[in-house]
Amino acid sequence: MENTPQPFVSAVICTRNRPQKIGNAVESVLANTYPNFDLTVVDQSANDETETLLRQVGQRDGRVRYRRMSKSGASRARNMGIASTSGPIIAFTDDDCLVPSDWIEKIVAVFREQRDGELMYGQVFAAYPENGGEELTPALRIEKPERLDRVNGFRVFGMSANFAARRSLFERAGTFDEMLGAGGQLKSAEDFDLAYRAYRRNAVILLRPEVIVRHDGRREREDWPALLRSYGFGDGAFYSKHVRCRDPFAAWLATKFFGVQSAKFIVKSALGRRPAEIHYLSGFVQGVRGGLKFSVDRATLLYTEKN
Repeated sequence: MENTPQPFVSAVICTRNRPQKIGNAVESVLANTYPNFDLTVVDQSANDETETLLRQVGQRDGRVRYRRMSKSGASRARNMGIASTSGPIIAFTDDDCLVPSDWIEKIVAVFREQRDGELMYGQVFAAYPENGGEELTPALRIEKPERLDRVNGFRVFGMSANFAARRSLFERAGTFDEMLGAGGQLKSAEDFDLAYRAYRRNAVILLRPEVIVRHDGRREREDWPALLRSYGFGDGAFYSKHVRCRDPFAAWLATKFFGVQSAKFIVKSALGRRPAEIHYLSGFVQGVRGGLKFSVDRATLLYTEKN
């Protein structure tokens, strides 16, 4: 095992207007003990503050690659990250995340163990759980290792703050749908969409609890209604796209998921509570409508601009 060549890993962080956080995220990746990686940062910021910071980091650490992008959109930025890197494994985190020093090492170990795995999601915890931070920070929990595929079953799952993929997956299933995701016209769900398209292409998706990042992305209580509407909007657009591709399984998943959220809303309302699900559900309906403004390429399973 010790004599096994260490595969080269391309780490990618996309950032926009977060100079106060991107430095910590970059330093946490550079502190990884894995010996064979580089880090590409795709910057969509409106000013030069982030560029100045990152070029200074790059001068002292040759593993840093800086890319500037004028158009906004997280999916567009990740696609540039994929196109401008060379590693057979690409590891992604966000500009408001902190990764441990063994993050890349554990990602490589997962892909070594699961030779047929092409996409992997890890856990996301609140970086600062105290004072309500655990409740107010978007997170992703994974109870045990799982495989999602045609044999073991599939469910919509994932979070872009902590995932990795073999380059072969993007060559077979395509890259991110640029209409989906933060900064895109359809707001979110690019991670769900990637996982579903991977499943459609018979890929194995791995869920691994030992691969962890800390999310410095706390939202205050007054921010959550808008965030839930954004999540719902993207999900509605994601499901709608695949239903329009005449995919009965996507239609079943959408019906099941919307039904579960609706049931939660009804039960909480009956108990006299103020259910947060209403924000998600209203966003979902708006997202279905929003997706209809775009065409769908049934070969690539991607949204396209209408002619």
